[in-house]
Amino acid sequence: MVDLLDARASVEVLEDRARHETDVVVAAFDRLSADAVTALRGVAAELGKPIVLVTDRIEEGGLTAAVTCRVVAILPRSAMTDSRVADGVRAAASGAVGPPRELLRRLADHAERLHREMLAPNGPAGAELSSREIDVLRLMADGLDTQEIATELAYSERTVKNVIYAVTDRLRLRNRSHAVAYAIREGVI
Repeated sequence: MVDLLDARASVEVLEDRARHETDVVVAAFDRLSADAVTALRGVAAELGKPIVLVTDRIEEGGLTAAVTCRVVAILPRSAMTDSRVADGVRAAASGAVGPPRELLRRLADHAERLHREMLAPNGPAGAELSSREIDVLRLMADGLDTQEIATELAYSERTVKNVIYAVTDRLRLRNRSHAVAYAIREGVI
């Protein structure tokens, strides 16, 4: 990588000790693995400079990490030339580039697929809760225990426990507090 960039007069490669004087970071990885993301996060936190990423493979989880690490250009390792790398570095240094279009498109596709898989089959989160479940969650949020909820709604304690179990199991929530927090976040109560 250094040899490719040193060949271009318009790009100066700085030694590691001068890293705080850099305008752009060039990071090269075979694939964007967890270790590579950790390294990118470290560089982004330390220097806060735009990053030109050279890699041949980015996993789905790496897309978001790349954007949050200030990656502004992605170049395929297999098609690297001194001019492509230098052009990417110059564009990043000038501030003329933001997150790459291809990266943003893949992120949008990923978000759409998550929405389709997670929300579309069941509709909005509030729609999957019955009025009975919402009443129980509202009273739980008010601090009532099982017996008090049963008295308030004229249910048996067993019915209240069954309602709570059904909500936490169906929505894969860990406990009562998690169920209340979920209902509040989703605007159900």
